[in-house]
Amino acid sequence: MHLADAISASRPGARKETLSTYIKRLEQLEEIASHFEGVKKAYALQAGREIRVIVDEDRLDDEKAELLARDLAKRIEAEMAFPGEIKVNVIREKRFIQAAR
Repeated sequence: MHLADAISASRPGARKETLSTYIKRLEQLEEIASHFEGVKKAYALQAGREIRVIVDEDRLDDEKAELLARDLAKRIEAEMAFPGEIKVNVIREKRFIQAAR
């Protein structure tokens, strides 16, 4: 148990921020992503170590989605202070669903 506690405490950012600071950081991360054109929804995951961005597949093609991921990562680096790294995951998906009866 002590070993698990020590490992948990050793990761970057562990036990160094209050709940309100943590929540503000997650909200800021989602807000930064939401300001880009074509973004439908953004979710901060894994204690702020990942941001998943769902984009409008009709407004952004694959190349623009790739550029969005790069630009978002650069903007996060410029505007936020964070321990470790943040993985930017842009999801562009189109689904076609039919029911057979």
